[in-house]
Amino acid sequence: MSLSSEAIQLITDTALVAAGKALLTHTPTAILPEGAKVVDLEKYQAGRSRFRGVLATNSLVDFSAYVTERAIEGARGFINQDDMTCTLIFNLGTDVVPGHADDRAVLRLKPSAGYKAAQEIPGRAMSQKDLSDWIEDWNTSLTATDEAGQPMSIVKAIAAVRTITIKASSESDHAVSETRTSRSAMDQIEATSKETLPAALVSSVVPYEGLSVRNITLRVSVITSGVQPMLKLRWVGEEVQREEIAQEFKSVLDKHIKDAAKLTLGCFDSK
Repeated sequence: MSLSSEAIQLITDTALVAAGKALLTHTPTAILPEGAKVVDLEKYQAGRSRFRGVLATNSLVDFSAYVTERAIEGARGFINQDDMTCTLIFNLGTDVVPGHADDRAVLRLKPSAGYKAAQEIPGRAMSQKDLSDWIEDWNTSLTATDEAGQPMSIVKAIAAVRTITIKASSESDHAVSETRTSRSAMDQIEATSKETLPAALVSSVVPYEGLSVRNITLRVSVITSGVQPMLKLRWVGEEVQREEIAQEFKSVLDKHIKDAAKLTLGCFDSK
């Protein structure tokens, strides 16, 4: 007599229920019917089998306090300089005894309002009104200098930007000899202002919480190719300053965390 597949499945399920087979895993599991599926029984316990979770914060102080408070042996932190983030893994483990790497703390520094404004403005072609309004909005953190590097008041810098005029002039040269005739022409376009135009704006800002004040020099240039003058700012030494800020980020974290975790520049993918 042959048995149907349904009958065989029923006999198997009955045997599993009767045996109540438990698996030798750290988190309690058991084989149950429905195709001998493995079921996690952790949710039925009074507590979790192990601590896990992710703390996400923008506060360097709170991140450091959390890591220091736990101070788990073998904790490792990985700093991403491009994103100004630090991912700290408490249960990474070792090659011999690897951990689950799911107990983490993630710090993502949030740029200050002034630093964000100083990053967004370079490279943009702006009208006189746009730039003068921007200077006025951030006047408390800005200083202006002339071509000689001498300081000038922000009020005069705003007035100079608002009163730019463009002057155009042409010059032609003619030369005649027995064998040839030559002609050259040169157009000159000059941007002037009733006030002395600022050569640079210096933004003094704390880029991120816990870091030191940075002086960001924004060189002013006037574009005279159009009907109306346009202005652009260029961040002088941008790459160098960004690297310095990233290095300071690691240094400040080291001071706050101390021996609670080892920090490394880079990213880690636990797969």
